[in-house]
Amino acid sequence: MFRQDLPPSTLRLALGQLELIYHVAVRDVRKTHRNAIVGLLLNMFQTILMIVVFYVLIVVLKLRSSAIRGDFILYIMSGVFMYMTHTKTMKAVVGADGPTSQMMKHAPMNTIVAVGAAALSALYIQILSMTFVLTLYYCAMTPFTVYEPVQSMGMLLLAWFSGLSIGMLFRAFKPWQPELIGLLALVYGRANMIASGKMFVANTLTPTLLSYFDWNPLFHIIDQARGFIFINYNPHNSTISYPIYVCIACLMIGLMGEFYTRQRASISWGAKL
Repeated sequence: MFRQDLPPSTLRLALGQLELIYHVAVRDVRKTHRNAIVGLLLNMFQTILMIVVFYVLIVVLKLRSSAIRGDFILYIMSGVFMYMTHTKTMKAVVGADGPTSQMMKHAPMNTIVAVGAAALSALYIQILSMTFVLTLYYCAMTPFTVYEPVQSMGMLLLAWFSGLSIGMLFRAFKPWQPELIGLLALVYGRANMIASGKMFVANTLTPTLLSYFDWNPLFHIIDQARGFIFINYNPHNSTISYPIYVCIACLMIGLMGEFYTRQRASISWGAKL
């Protein structure tokens, strides 16, 4: 009767939000398929299929001579893993629950939690898929050595962060023009099949060709990752700082746009989204 409820501390609120993000992330992982194991296997199969397709494509186009000296399959996988992590995260963030979603009717839920959970679930699935594929290749095909594994993992996390940032940029404007933003996100994902530089290295490009690709943060991330993976490759035409600055700028713009959109959310948007 005389109990006085004290407001929770900042640390307790932060831990509560992280716990909520974790539970929503688990829900997002299980949404990919009725059986979570089958959903994970499907993502692994998609990764393996893309590696095989790019291997055949590079061999047919005779681009193997421009690859890095070392394990050719590992060279292909390095680009595919970064691309898949970036693209899957971007799609997950764009497709996360919006302010008019049914999930937002629950008191602790908000759009930031939905976005964080979607991005975290995408990262979880991609890391599991990458671990499975690399282990399978190491045990069944040939042993390999990653020159600097910690820095290489850092580049994977940067690819994830870039997908999160660019996804937030698309997401902020999606309620206003859902068809146009959906088309732009699709075009961006398809363009990265070539513009990300999975099939070649930046050191082999002429200045004219380099100008067509160096605008892309993912291009810099993949090239820098290969510098950490292979001992005999030193990237000269890419930097780590450029994608970091671009991603921070995109994330800030996306968060501001998300806040502005959330303040003007209308239930009628559910029919458009």
